[in-house]
Amino acid sequence: MRSFTTADLNKQVGEVTDAAQRAPVVITRRSKPRFVLMSLEHYEALRGPEDPRRAFTLDTMPDDLRDGLLQAAEAFEREHGGDD
Repeated sequence: MRSFTTADLNKQVGEVTDAAQRAPVVITRRSKPRFVLMSLEHYEALRGPEDPRRAFTLDTMPDDLRDGLLQAAEAFEREHGGDD
C-alpha cells in the first residue's frame, strides 16, 4: 500500500488523491500510520451491502409487523395447544 505524509497531502493533494483513486493509501503523521484514504468505490466494496435486518420490541415495532406477529403466535397456539 502506498504511503504519504500529512505534509504530502497538504502539498500534493492531486497526486495523493489520484493514488487513492487507484488503491487505498496510508496517510502518516509523525512517521506513524494514522489514516487510510480511498475512493468511494473501494470503501463501498469493503463495507459490503447494508444489513436490512432490524430488531424491535413489541412496543417499538411497526403496527403491521406487530399485528402479523401476534396473529402468527395465536395461530401457533391454536395448532399446538400452547403446551411446551
